[in-house]
Order: sequence, then C-alpha cells, then structure tokens
Amino acid sequence: MQSQWNDRDAERMVKHYGAAGIGRELALRVYTTRLLGQDPALVLHGGGNTSVKTKARDLLGEEVEVLCVKGSGWDMGNIEPPGLPAVRLAALRKLERLERLSDEDMVNFQRGQLLDANAPNPSVETLLHAFLAGKFIDHTHSTAVLAISDQADGEARLKKLFGADLAVVPYIMPGFLLAKRAAEVARAHPKAYGLVLHKHGIFTFGASAREAYERMIEAVSRAESALERGKRSAFASVKLPRKLASLAEIAPVLRGLTAIGAERRPMIMDFRSNAKILAYANGSEVGRYSQAGVVTPDHTIRTKNSPLLLPAPEAGKRAEFAERAKAAVDGFVADYHRYFERNNKKALGKKKELDPMPRVILVPGMGLFGLGKTAKDAAIAADVAGNAIDTIAAAERIGRFQSISEWEMFEVEYWSLEQAKLGKAADKPFTGRVVLVTGGGGGIGAATAEAFAREGAEVAVLDRDDKAAAEIAKKLGGKAIGLATDVTDAAQVRVAFDRVVERFGGIDVVVSNAGAAWQGRIGEVDEATLRASFELNFFAHQSVAQNAVRVMRQQGIGGALLFNVSKQAVNPGPDFGPYGLPKASTLFLSRQYALEYGGDGITVNAVNADRVRTGIFKDGLLEARAKARGVTVEQYLSDGNLLKREVKAGDVADAFVFLARAQKTTGAVITVDGGNIAAALR
Repeated sequence: MQSQWNDRDAERMVKHYGAAGIGRELALRVYTTRLLGQDPALVLHGGGNTSVKTKARDLLGEEVEVLCVKGSGWDMGNIEPPGLPAVRLAALRKLERLERLSDEDMVNFQRGQLLDANAPNPSVETLLHAFLAGKFIDHTHSTAVLAISDQADGEARLKKLFGADLAVVPYIMPGFLLAKRAAEVARAHPKAYGLVLHKHGIFTFGASAREAYERMIEAVSRAESALERGKRSAFASVKLPRKLASLAEIAPVLRGLTAIGAERRPMIMDFRSNAKILAYANGSEVGRYSQAGVVTPDHTIRTKNSPLLLPAPEAGKRAEFAERAKAAVDGFVADYHRYFERNNKKALGKKKELDPMPRVILVPGMGLFGLGKTAKDAAIAADVAGNAIDTIAAAERIGRFQSISEWEMFEVEYWSLEQAKLGKAADKPFTGRVVLVTGGGGGIGAATAEAFAREGAEVAVLDRDDKAAAEIAKKLGGKAIGLATDVTDAAQVRVAFDRVVERFGGIDVVVSNAGAAWQGRIGEVDEATLRASFELNFFAHQSVAQNAVRVMRQQGIGGALLFNVSKQAVNPGPDFGPYGLPKASTLFLSRQYALEYGGDGITVNAVNADRVRTGIFKDGLLEARAKARGVTVEQYLSDGNLLKREVKAGDVADAFVFLARAQKTTGAVITVDGGNIAAALR
C-alpha cells in the first residue's frame, strides 16, 4: 500500500478551508481522513474513524481543548469539517476514572460536551480517541490486518508481525470498557505508535496528520507483505452444472423468497460477480468459511453474521432451483430464530428480534447478491460482502479464518449504538419497490417516474429516446436507471425488463404509459397509419404487460400493472379514430389482465386522462385547436372540463401512484380530466 499524501493537495485544502475560518490542523485532519476513506481496503461504509486534539473557542469566546472526532453518519471518503464535531476533551478524559458506564449515559454525556449542540453524535469510539495520548489518531478496518488477526492464534501472529511498534488489545466489544482497556495497553507500551484491536481493526497515532496517516499505511503494508508470503491456495472449486441459469431467471425468485414479514415486503438486490467472488462462492469448503462469521464486528449490521448459501442454478431447471432455494431460505430463517433465542436468553430477554432474512446471498457459479431496503443499502451490503471475501480469502491462505464468537456477534448486531447507524427514519410507501415506466422520457411518463421516486421507489425509465431516458434517470439520482427501448419491438421490451431485474432484482410496479396520438377520419385514414397506432397504442402495451406478469409471477409477491388508456377509449372524438380504437382495446386489455392475474396478487388498473399538455399531441395539434376556438392553449386545456382547471402531467402521475398503492382495487379506471361527463365511466 502506497501513501497518497501530496503536499500540493494538502496545502490547497488548508487554503480552501482557511478561507472559511477552519484551522490548519482540522483542515489536514479532513484531508487525511479522506485519503483513508477513499480506500475500500481500509474503510468501508462507516467503518473506521479519525480524530485530532486541538483548540477551539466556545460560545463565550474562551479557548478550550477539544477532540474533533468523526461524527455518526459521515462518510470518511468525502467528509467535511462539520463531520468532525468538537467535543470538550477534559470532560471526556475524566470518564476514564469510572469503573462502568452504560452506552446510553456515554452517548448522553458526549452530546452534552459538544461545542455545537446541533452537531452529529460523535463516534461510538470517541472515548477511545479521548483516552489515548496521540494528537492525531486514525482507525481503520484494514483487510490485510484483519486477515492476520482473524485466526485462532491471531494475537500471537500480530505480536510477531508488529513487535514493539503496535500493541495488541484483546477483543472487547466497542464502547467504554474497550476504551479503558486500549488506554491501559497503550500506556504499558509507550514506544508503540499504534494499537491493533484483535478481530476488530487498527489504530495509529502521530504528532501530525501526515505522520498518523503514513504510519497507518506502513503498518498495513507490513501486513500485506506477510500475507503475500502465504503459499497455500485458498479455495478448491466444486463441480458446477454444464450450463447455468441466467441472472434474470433467478433474481426474481430469490427476491420473492426473501420478502420480509406477513406483508411480504421485498428488498432491493445488488448483484456482483468477479474472479475473486466466484473462486470464493465455488469453493468446496464454502459451507465452512462463509458461515464462520463476520471479519469485523461492524459488518454484522449490514450483512448479518453469515450469507445465505444456495445451490448452483442449472439452466432449464428453474422450478427445481426455486424449490431448493425456498428450502435454503426457510433453513436460514429457522437458524436465525434459534440464534436469537439462544442469545436473547443470555441477554435476559431484553432484545426484540430483527427480521430474519439474509442480507447477502452466495450463488455458486454466479456470484453474490447484496440485499437492502434501498438500492444504496443493497450496494453497501454487497460492498461489505466483497470486502469480507477479500479478508477471508487472505486469511485462508495463511491459516484458517476465525471470527469472534456467536455471542459477541449478537452483542454487536443488537447493540443500540450500532443499530442507530442505520437510521430511524420511517420508510416511504414505496421503499423497497421497483417501478418501471414506459415512455418515461417526458410528459406524463417523466412526471410518473419522479412521483414514484419521491415515494421511495427505485425507478427504471424506458423511452425510445435514449437521451431523454438518461436525463430523467440522472435527474432522479441514484433512484433510477434509463434504458433506450422501442416498446413496439417485443425483443427490446424483453431485454429491457431483464436488465431492470438484473439491476434491482425484480419489478413491483409497471406503468405502461408510452403512446402517441395519430389523427385521421376513420373511413379515409390509410392502413399504415392505423397499424402504426395499434403497434404503439395496443400491441406495445400487451408486450409490456406480458413481461410484467412474467417477472411478478416469478417473484410470487404480487405487483401492480397500470395502463394509460386516455379518454378516447370511452369517448371518441372526431378525427381521432386511429388513436381511440387501439386505446379502447387497451382498456379492455387491462380488464382481461385483471381477470386472469388477480389470483397472483397482481392488481391491474388504468388511468383515463384528457387534455394534458404532453408530447403525445403531434404537429402542433393543441395550438391548432386552441387557435380554432380563439383561446390560448391554457384556456383550451382548462375550459374543456367542469372544474375549469388545467390537468397537468403531475396530476396523472399522482393517479398512477394512488392506484399502485390500492391493494384491494383491480379492473378499475380513474378519470383525470377535470370533469368530462361524456368520458365518465359507469
């Protein structure tokens, strides 16, 4: 591992923050914290922390000694000065006199010593930083160090490797007692420039930010060199089926099987595969090392203590795979219940069981899935699982991976301070759901994609215009993907659905919205126009619907299929036969799907909208109609309804969201037109 310190970059950061009144020490603390946080072999998703002991002025203008320590919720890779809240150091150090201190009292006391009451909670390891003498302190969960530490004789290996440079602290759960013990060990080894916390991580100290950082790099490099001397091949591979099933075939099955609770709430899935993951998943002893526990205690809140291990899925045998996968999930859940019961007795029955579903799934021959409430959570689980694979693979090359005990894992998994890292914000209505919208590049489709994203969904936007699809996806940030798709091409539709499944694991809501309004008197219109309209306004809806029910039935947890049918389906207008005829067919198509797939828990409903300013009207049609009546476009759109209110794309989007939530409504049509009795349905 090489130091990434750069004098020019460091001074640039000092100058940048100095202009905002931030001192040099804190600016350099931010700089090296980012260097550590941007290397996944050192820090991953909240693991690790840094601090600096410096001085600051309180509200009275008095200078006080403070500990600026990483705050909860901040990512070390892009941290800013507010992510290192200042805590009065003298008060923290007095706590070392105590024999015991509850977690709740520790957190409360630390918050009481913040210079800024609005600052984030200081790290759960704040007291460890405070009790140690070092000015700058770095803490990481180095993959290389953990590979050496996570052995039955890990402490002896660490002492041999680091000698007097780093002192070894026996495993103790993070918190007050660990802070006291670490300080005692540090004082007993005054020549050591750091500590290794057995089966947890590594600390290094320095008089400057650069010294603490480069000592971390040097120590990790030493561990990497020791691992490189390991000669043993880590994993011997098992024999796999000649041909494996595709990712798109198995992901919906797994997503349905891992849905949580009686309401069958699905999770988002994030698939990963590379040579390292496959070597691990295909290993003949994967049932041993993958089930041995976490590589560092922090991982348990993201991945639970072990992944779900599945058989390799053979092509053409999805039903057999689904049956075996269900047995594996049921076994995982039963094992988790027993694990909780065993350890909750030891905890005097004070804990409430978390959901028992896995957060990582290993599939031989394919790779791994991370699972979470959101795409971000799923990606974190997958990242952590990948890091664990790197650590365990390295550990197995020099010995045999060994985690902390089951009870110790339970302590951390059910530790209130760790659970707090996951946040306590209430889930939005569509958190964990995947929504696919066709014609999503503009107008009603774009508004619908945005509406579902606001409600917590992960969104896939399909549009013939690849730039429009990409722009909407970019606008929605991490909650969307955009796919260029011509929905009149059944092969493209199939590919698009499979790509969404591969990205998120499945699909829960499909809004079949794409359409366009062709004109012409029905007795005079040419056949090509009529056929083109039917291709987009009917057959494309059928193709989309077929793929929707295909995926939803594989998941087995229901879903919502929604159609944009237009008022022309029930109230034809002059010169709109080419548009109204296929739309009427689509209306009846929706009812046929409602009839035939209600038993699968799939609701099928439609929205009948009118006079919405969207790109569906071709060649200046709205402008022409408004001009013919001698009014503005806005007046034309509002005067044609009883409420005299213009119907906007967002209004139609709200109707789609409402119908997707209506779990006891199917075969219905909601009219969104401001009031048009001629288009009202019985």
